[in-house]
Parts: sequence; C-alpha cells; structure tokens
Amino acid sequence: MKKQNTPLVTHIFTADPSAHVFNDRIYIYPSHDIPHDGEDNDNGDEYQMRDYHILSMDDKSDEVIDHGEVLHQDQIPWVKEQLWAPDVVYKNDTYYLVFPARDMDGIFKLGIAESKNPEGPFTPRKEPIPGSFSIDPCSFMDDDGKVYIYFGGLWGGQLEKYREGSFNPNGTEPEKNEPAVCPKVAVMTDDMEGFASTPADVVILDENGKPLLAGDENRRYFEGPWMHKYNGKYYFSYSTGTTHTIAYAIGDNPLGPFKYAGKILEPVIGWTTHHSIVEYHDKWYLFYHDCEYSKGINHRRCVKYCELTYNADGTIQTITPQYN
Repeated sequence: MKKQNTPLVTHIFTADPSAHVFNDRIYIYPSHDIPHDGEDNDNGDEYQMRDYHILSMDDKSDEVIDHGEVLHQDQIPWVKEQLWAPDVVYKNDTYYLVFPARDMDGIFKLGIAESKNPEGPFTPRKEPIPGSFSIDPCSFMDDDGKVYIYFGGLWGGQLEKYREGSFNPNGTEPEKNEPAVCPKVAVMTDDMEGFASTPADVVILDENGKPLLAGDENRRYFEGPWMHKYNGKYYFSYSTGTTHTIAYAIGDNPLGPFKYAGKILEPVIGWTTHHSIVEYHDKWYLFYHDCEYSKGINHRRCVKYCELTYNADGTIQTITPQYN
C-alpha cells in the first residue's frame, strides 16, 4: 500500500475522503479542491469544487489509481456550484454517490448519482433528494441492508439555519449554554429514491447523559459525520470544526443517542479536518486530509491515511498526525 501519512496523489488536490472496500480494493471518494488565489472566509467560499475524481488502492502495491473525472457540476441540472464532500453506498447492484451542492438559490441540498461500477462514471438524478439540506452526507448500510444518511455542517454548511425546521437565512447557532446543533440522520427507502423518514437529530451525550452544549467546542459536532460498526457497537465520528479535531461517540442504535468517547485525530495542518474509517484485510484505517503539501493553504488539501487501533474496551487510540 501507499506509504502511510503521505498524500495519496499530488497531481490534483483532494479532500474529505470517504473510503470503502469494494471488490477487494479500497475506493476513496474525495472532493476535489480547485487551486485559486481567493481568500478564506467563514462561509467556505474558498472551497470551489466542481467535479469528483475517484481513487483506489490495494495492499499489493503502492500504486494509487485516479479513475478520472466521474461527475461534473455541469451535468447536474439543479446544481449551481460547490460539489463538496461525497460518499458512496452499494445497494440494489448499484453504487449510489450521495453528494452536497448549492442549488440555484445558493442553498445546499443533497443529490444522488448512480453507477454500476465503483469507479464510475456516475449519472446524476435531475433533482436533489426531497427534504434534504446542508452538507457532508455519510451513507451507512447496516447489517440488515437498511441505509442511513447522516449529514450536516455549521456555518458554510447552513445546518444552524434549520433550527426552526425550515431554512432561515438569518438562523444562528444556540447560545453557548444551550444544547448544540445536532447533525441529522434519515433512513433511505429500499429503492434509494428518497428519505423513508423525516431527518432526525443525532444526539451526542456527555458523561452525565446530557446533550453536549453549543459552547463545548472541544466535543460538540461541527461537520463531517462518519458511521462505522465495531463489535456490535455504532461509532459516530465527526469534526469539531473550530477546535480542529476528529471526535467520536458510541451507541447501541444507528439512530443514537451516542455517548461522547474521545478524540480520534488531533489537529492537522489546515483549518478543516474530515475523515473516514474502513476495515481492510483485518486492519482498520483512518483516511483524512491535511494541507502539508500546499504549505498550509486551506483549499489545497491532500488525502492521506494511517492505521487505526482499538483498545480492549472498544475505545480508539488517539492519533497525532505524522509528517514525513
């Protein structure tokens, strides 16, 4: 496999990796950063992604294959701009690419594109998923074949603007002593045509069984959800955003609630941090991105990976980023 903690590819900038094992290979579904000289802002306007590339690798060589452009925003009728972090799930003999983008009114929605091959190309649907909003979809299929979509991101991702149940352009985060904004989860219909349930809160609890507060920026959710299962438990992991760590919480049900359990990844070079976790040939790996290669430019990121280790009690050993 590619050397750990080094960029998988450097001919393009990649970020937000969603890793899965298909056909005995690891497929990575990242976003594709476009280099430019614009300034950063809290709305995320610097992240000007327009298309998706798919990467794949195995443990037989250090080669990482770029399967090329598999979907471009110009192919999607409802999309105006910003194809941000995607994910893929395999069901019904089809690979479903679930992705966020701004519609013609500048509001983030979630869309779906389909392929018969894990490396694409993908054919987009003409409309977003009805009732979808915000960013960073994670598509998790449980052992019973049911697919859950976890999503949501603050600030540029607009999640706080839905606190009243519908989009409010002036919506803000709660006060620091109030419960934090929750990420969302929805169950998909078996035919993957839409949500089978109204998106619900993913509640993350503290050590006393109380929901995390908005002011608890070391632990509260900001963006980048991921779900995986280990020894019968559900692990919900995410970025804390303003404090730049990957944290996780553990629960007994894919709908939650989840109890905060610790940090997976300490801050990397760059403002954002976004990850996925995958098992491959009896080892567990964390895929993530950083801005080391671009010397700290936030919208020029590179995907990397490293091995992930569980403790005997099911907790995860915190990883400190390594640089070569």
